Amino acid sequence: MRIACMVTTLAIGGAERLALDLARRMVQRGHQVQLLVLRPQVAEEWPAGLPLVRLNITRNPLRALAGFLKARRVLRQFAPDLVHSHCFHSNLVARLLRLSGVHATMLSTVHNVYEGGWLRMLAYRLTNKLADGVAFVCQAGADRYCALRVVSPAKIRVVTNGVDIAEYQPDQERRGQIRRAMEAGDSFVWLSAGRLTSAKDIPNLLRAFACVLDERGDAELWIAGEDMAGERDELESMAAALGIGYAVIWLGLRRDLPALLDGCDGFVMASAWEGMPLVLAEAMAMTRPVVATDVGGVREVAGDVGWLVSAHDSAALSHAMLEVMSLPQDQIRARVQAGRERMVASFSLEACADHWEALYSELLEPGA
Repeated sequence: MRIACMVTTLAIGGAERLALDLARRMVQRGHQVQLLVLRPQVAEEWPAGLPLVRLNITRNPLRALAGFLKARRVLRQFAPDLVHSHCFHSNLVARLLRLSGVHATMLSTVHNVYEGGWLRMLAYRLTNKLADGVAFVCQAGADRYCALRVVSPAKIRVVTNGVDIAEYQPDQERRGQIRRAMEAGDSFVWLSAGRLTSAKDIPNLLRAFACVLDERGDAELWIAGEDMAGERDELESMAAALGIGYAVIWLGLRRDLPALLDGCDGFVMASAWEGMPLVLAEAMAMTRPVVATDVGGVREVAGDVGWLVSAHDSAALSHAMLEVMSLPQDQIRARVQAGRERMVASFSLEACADHWEALYSELLEPGA
């Protein structure tokens, strides 16, 4: 197959990483892949490792038009069998390219249960006929978009995210190194990872952690993630006002997530909404207990292994965190081992690639 992979950006994030991992797996399986990136390069990006064309689309109408025409030219030259786009902007551009004369099967992928307000949903609805398939990374997302009537039920497919099981393998030596580097000592370390955006609801996490510290003074909270919306100063001020600033470590953007997961004792996610959070699956693969809000596809990932609570409920979140901290080690070990086994059995990156490859073949069948 000749596959064009279209992403909005290569900025450090779960959707971008999944798209790149999948594209590289397709190359390993003998397919030809061309990567198109809508937006200009940013300071911190995932390495592509693939033939790459930047369209440099911005809000400037002339730049946007130039990028669109460049995409049409590249795709006409590459002549893909299938264009696989990821997230709202890429999905919309890919669909509009069909109107401009790009002849290829179009597969749109939605990575979150919420990709914007009614204008974006209207855009999806109006361009629905231009997509041959619409994939969701969790059933919760598929159900919501179907209920909103922005996608035809017959076009919906659900393909969950995958974890590189070999990369996310616990390593005691690495654990000791990162804890020494972070001067964690004997503290119980909670890790949260993700872009500092409203979706991650960091204020909810800080309020919950303040309650945890009231009960257990031997805790630390590491927060790893890029400050996408310029909210970090306000969040740090909030932590200080709660009296927990001394115990909250702001790590910024990090590329060593496996090491951070090795170094922590538990993973916590306080999101207001999610798709299928890859980082949660990675934490489970690393045999860490996970406490998370029950939003989007979180339950589809965690099953009955994680500690799930309602969104925006800091009291429930802190209660779950304290429960994890108080459980005997043998109970924790049994539960986290079940979590890793769940990842190996159902969420490995190879299994994910198998599912996507099968979907590509299905959409390319005559009459599909």
